[in-house]
Amino acid sequence: MVRFHLAALLPLLVSGLPAPLRAGEPETVILNRAPTAADWAALAKLPDWTGVWTPGISDQVKRIKTDPVPWQPQIAAQVKALEAEKTAGRPKGLFVDCLPEGMPTWMLISHNAMEILFTPGRVTLLGEMDGNRLRRIYTDGRPHPPDPDPTFHGHSIGHWEGQTLVVDTVAVLPQSYLAIDEAVGIPTNGDLHVIERIHLAEPDVLHDDLEVIAPRILTRPWKTTRYFYRQRARKYDIVEGVCLQGFYAERKDASGNAVFVPIPHVDGNPVAQPARSP
Repeated sequence: MVRFHLAALLPLLVSGLPAPLRAGEPETVILNRAPTAADWAALAKLPDWTGVWTPGISDQVKRIKTDPVPWQPQIAAQVKALEAEKTAGRPKGLFVDCLPEGMPTWMLISHNAMEILFTPGRVTLLGEMDGNRLRRIYTDGRPHPPDPDPTFHGHSIGHWEGQTLVVDTVAVLPQSYLAIDEAVGIPTNGDLHVIERIHLAEPDVLHDDLEVIAPRILTRPWKTTRYFYRQRARKYDIVEGVCLQGFYAERKDASGNAVFVPIPHVDGNPVAQPARSP
């Protein structure tokens, strides 16, 4: 029988424990602590945003006229050229290769439903399309990271002012568009900062009052509002959307397994369907 002496085992046992803090060393901050029963109970005091929300698409169009975007002169020329191409029947597809719409475009021009989830310390927005439409708004008091990695939707923190959720978003990829429709938009080019005040204007009408600060393409902060309408019917439930799934045909491989087979495309248009497997 193998015998172990405690003195020999002690270094191994200690190595599995957290190292003690040295003098002056900051303590590790736990951001995602386990919620308590009180945390869950506190959610009942928040406004009711349950259900699925669909955007007011016609109002999106009107807002571009009532709340014109203060483009910088050289950017306005690019926007005018994009609008001319759209009018000529040659619209530029801004959202290609399954890339997310990102911020602030998701909230500005999306035509798809979204669902809002409340959990302790977080508000989560889930949406259809592009396979990755997700926003996490942290409401647990954390600040923005000192050196965040930019993403399409950025890093969002929020706090409640009465019944209004105030959201601050930074660290958005410079390639994310500030779009006024699906064919006209300009990359924000970095330094984007979005402030939102989201609240119920009516029991089934959600307002998102946005202030878009994009100093590389705007002359001043742009303020505008978007409406979302609550839908309770099952037909409005958000569904899985994978934007490039249509680029593949459902076929069987040589072993009889269900597979996706690429469909050749030219300029986004299919040119031929692969032969159907027997």
